[in-house]
Amino acid sequence: MGALTLTNVAKSFGSTDVIKGVDLQVNDGEFCVFVGPSGCGKSTLLRMIAGLEDVSGGDVKIDGVRINDLAPAKREIAMVFQSYALYPHLSVRDNMGLALKQAGVPKAEITQATDKAAAMLSLGALMERRPAELSGGQRQRVAIGRAIVRTPKLFLFDEPLSNLDAALRVQTRIEIARLHRELGATMIYVTHDQVEAMTLADKIVVLRAGKVEQVGRPMDLYNDPDNTFVAGFIGSPQMNFLKSGALGLQSDTLGIRPEHLRLSRGAGQIPGRVSHVEKLGGETLVYVNTDTHGLLTVRLFGEHQYEVDEAVGLEIDQSRAFHFDAAGQRLR
Repeated sequence: MGALTLTNVAKSFGSTDVIKGVDLQVNDGEFCVFVGPSGCGKSTLLRMIAGLEDVSGGDVKIDGVRINDLAPAKREIAMVFQSYALYPHLSVRDNMGLALKQAGVPKAEITQATDKAAAMLSLGALMERRPAELSGGQRQRVAIGRAIVRTPKLFLFDEPLSNLDAALRVQTRIEIARLHRELGATMIYVTHDQVEAMTLADKIVVLRAGKVEQVGRPMDLYNDPDNTFVAGFIGSPQMNFLKSGALGLQSDTLGIRPEHLRLSRGAGQIPGRVSHVEKLGGETLVYVNTDTHGLLTVRLFGEHQYEVDEAVGLEIDQSRAFHFDAAGQRLR
């Protein structure tokens, strides 16, 4: 079991409030991702759950038991850091089994646990190597293996893929998702990358300035955002925001995703000129300068040929548009 409950959790550094009354329920076995821009408080919140930061107010509970005052080692939590935090003089096997050794677990049980974790992470051939002999992706897998052998109630990941190149990030992301399915454990994962959030999470928590903006399943946030912040943060390329008044609409702002703008040569509902074209193979992104709405992004699937400064027209799929008030809140 590893259900997590946060009730009005707050954190202050002196007179500065960085976490402002967070309420959250993460069910046993869920993969929950904290996502938001730099400085939104997501890593601080994770460290409070781990016991690495004191809680200024509210309650943190695991399986209904308040853990605010428990030392990190007694919370049955394992944390995977961005920096790997491996001991350079120890082998992969000894790094993975160190916490069990320190806890007095018999050697045979440590070997069994580390071998099982190594098999899950394809580390079997590397067990006698030291960290300096490993690639960045291999080191991160060792750090994950070290967490697995402890069989914690909660796995906490603090931007674990940030130090990896693009290909390794995708590969390791797939491995983490597979591990979650195999272990059935509760995982809390912090990232600033909304693609990681969308591809890994059962539940996403969108944070801004120490507050929760919205909680939901990935596609619920994509298709049904509560405000312009969530609408703009979830989705890549981000949503276009247009001035509703110029379109004869009553709301303050209209939001439309790049794939729901139709692009044509010549006249259209919104005239503009091509500013830049990104040809990505499977899709083409066309950036269009407009007099009224500024720069808008259009996503076209497949290969398309447009030239910079070419006159084009845009049409909005009104059935897929979002309407927001002057405060950025969704009008439903």
